[in-house]
Amino acid sequence: MGNAETVHRFGFDAIGTNWQIETDEPLSRDLRHDVLDRIERFDATYSRFRPDSLVSRIAAATDGGRFEFPDDSLALFGLYDRLHAATDGAVDPLVGRDLELFGYDATYTLRPAPDAVRAAERARGRPTWAADVSRDGQSVVTHRALVIDVGAVGKGYLVDLVSDQLREAGHVGFVVDGSGDLRHSGAHATRVGLEHPFDRRQVVGVAEIRDQALCASGVSRRSWGDGLHHVLDARTGVPVEKVVATWVVAPEAALADGLATALFFTEPQRLAGSCGFTYVRVRSDGRAELSPDFPGELFIHP
Repeated sequence: MGNAETVHRFGFDAIGTNWQIETDEPLSRDLRHDVLDRIERFDATYSRFRPDSLVSRIAAATDGGRFEFPDDSLALFGLYDRLHAATDGAVDPLVGRDLELFGYDATYTLRPAPDAVRAAERARGRPTWAADVSRDGQSVVTHRALVIDVGAVGKGYLVDLVSDQLREAGHVGFVVDGSGDLRHSGAHATRVGLEHPFDRRQVVGVAEIRDQALCASGVSRRSWGDGLHHVLDARTGVPVEKVVATWVVAPEAALADGLATALFFTEPQRLAGSCGFTYVRVRSDGRAELSPDFPGELFIHP
């Protein structure tokens, strides 16, 4: 919270990770309840890890169907449209089945499927966001079972939704931190360490943000074997190798989250339409890239 004299903290676990909300003024009991309720409703829609969610129903619909999403899907899926186009299909919410085949499934088996199973899936053809889903407002129409995974954008978007709740309740100074995806509001900037891609006890730099969001993506955050991690190229269904970590500062957390993923697959110039973002990117050979106007510094050489 920067230079604020008193910081009030509300910590909790949700959507499989730790959250921390810091505010200048304490959150009321009702607002805490509303925040947890909003996160629960989001999870009940978009989580592929719970059998009662809407996306799990879509995954179980062998012949497809018409499914009604809440209002928040319009901006969320609209952002996916832009990222899918900017990365030539590498960022795709239908990457969920490929994640399952690598072992990152609803029960966290963390064991890749046998080669024969993966070959059979390839023979069916990999579904794509552009070809296999049609949308009419909040309605999503499918024609076969599809595993939607909003991990590239969803947590950042949820950070934005919670931030909106705080503002509507009259809070001006706050930080909403969804386990590294965070949004800041207030008069005093906050400094955030950029976690080392392979050693959480170290940082490779710092960022200083004010009335902005900072989101990170890294291959080591969810990894479970040699070369197995959660950042897949949806065009091939294979984990990326050339980039190991990204950080993006943008006006909103959903945008920062999505761009942090997109930078694994495409150059920043392709994303220039998403104005107002800055970034750090670390490649697998240790080289680092820093946009000239990034609000911070790196401790490793570009």
